[in-house]
Amino acid sequence: MNTTQAQTSPLAPLVGQWGLISFDVEIQQTGERRPAWGPNPKGRLVILPSYFMMAVLTAAGRPTPSTEAQRAEAFNQTVAYTGPIEIVGDQMQTNVDVSWNEAWINTVQARTFKFIGANLSLVSAWAPSPFEPTVIIRGILEWKREA
Repeated sequence: MNTTQAQTSPLAPLVGQWGLISFDVEIQQTGERRPAWGPNPKGRLVILPSYFMMAVLTAAGRPTPSTEAQRAEAFNQTVAYTGPIEIVGDQMQTNVDVSWNEAWINTVQARTFKFIGANLSLVSAWAPSPFEPTVIIRGILEWKREA
């Protein structure tokens, strides 16, 4: 892709390095919205002009795990995946090629995006909670541009 194509691409406003500000979960049945991993989760989102993305998110304050139970808890407080992306309207669709969760490999993870001032909001589709499958949730993540 040449410079002119990159500037006119629907991907252009998304390209860059983003730091996670917040990661909330909204419960469809009640409308309740709460932090998924406390008030200061950590995360990085990188979107390249080549239509490729990488994301890593963790809960803040995770201790270094020394037991199997602690490793499982740390795993449950992590999201990481990569893949080529496509922009369709107001959705960024990632064709997952590598993931912390093998069930995501070869799936499409779609996130609705919008800008709130200079920040980027990504919202997942409604889906069963991985921890309570009878509860339907969506993730709402806000990112601040770092580069």
